[in-house]
Amino acid sequence: MATNLFSVDFFPAGSLGLRQAACVPDASQPSSAPVTDAQLEDFWRHLAAERQASPHTLRNYQQAGREFVAWHRQTHGSPPEWAALTREIFRGYLRWLGRSRLNARSVALRFSALRTFYRWLQVRGVVTVSPVRGVLLPRRPRMLPRFLSEAQMRDLLAAPLRELQARLQGDSPPSRAEKLEWVRDHAVFELFYTAGLRVSELCDLRVEQLDLTHRVARVFGKGRKEREVPLGRPAVTALQAYWLAAGHPQGARDSVFWGTESGPAPLTPRTVQRRLKLYLAAARLDPALSPHKLRHSFATHLLDRGADLRSVQELLGHAQLATTQVYTHVTLERLQKVYRSAHPRA
Repeated sequence: MATNLFSVDFFPAGSLGLRQAACVPDASQPSSAPVTDAQLEDFWRHLAAERQASPHTLRNYQQAGREFVAWHRQTHGSPPEWAALTREIFRGYLRWLGRSRLNARSVALRFSALRTFYRWLQVRGVVTVSPVRGVLLPRRPRMLPRFLSEAQMRDLLAAPLRELQARLQGDSPPSRAEKLEWVRDHAVFELFYTAGLRVSELCDLRVEQLDLTHRVARVFGKGRKEREVPLGRPAVTALQAYWLAAGHPQGARDSVFWGTESGPAPLTPRTVQRRLKLYLAAARLDPALSPHKLRHSFATHLLDRGADLRSVQELLGHAQLATTQVYTHVTLERLQKVYRSAHPRA
């Protein structure tokens, strides 16, 4: 179908780093008038309804579009007529972004939003050629993902039950709610790591998506793309222990992990991040590491142990193999360090 010509999957949620106010040229103040554009608003509705973009991704697209409209108004004295814009207009916008001292990644993400918008305009027959295409962007530095070693991951996964055991042996026994938090968190991070999930995928999991008999989870990733991922025995055991202790779940549509002891409200990404910081500190690891680093660790450990790149791509739910290839650089650099330190003629 025509809508398959473009995808929002490459545009990470929460990654633009946009300012609260719309960006405007140097030495100018933002216009107080609201930024509205009928075609942009149609595009955003399409992303939400048909492409099922996440709220974070949709917000980033909206901010990127509003920013460009505000810049065009300030620079050219009128809102953009998308079918009439030229490549030179976007080169001017790029130059302005450069003067704003944005890094190459932030610039690239803004242009990703504009390219996706123009693909949609092409599908609708509004334009025949995208003026964004061919605009050369600053080279982005290669950022290798941070990850935990296998030993560090073992320490992290053991931290919740270790903390529970310490409290049970202490002078102030934990409440039932506190016990459940530790048991739940053990299952959360076991499942997180065993399946290489995104934090949003973890929090959105429903009971009906799990087949514990065959140890498989059905996951809905970006754009509601479905994939199946295997589950390790320790994760299944931890999950069953949590459900037994909590007396839940009750139905197929229930969240796998509850955010509170007694209510069916799902666990939130913010809670996962906050609890992870506690266990990273308890395991004497960097508490600044984000939940996404567990996903990085999952991919790196698979490749270290001989998994092929295509399989890792499918497990992670990456639309493009190039996204997965960054982990091969991590593995190669680690092997090079081992070689240089151990080989007599390195």
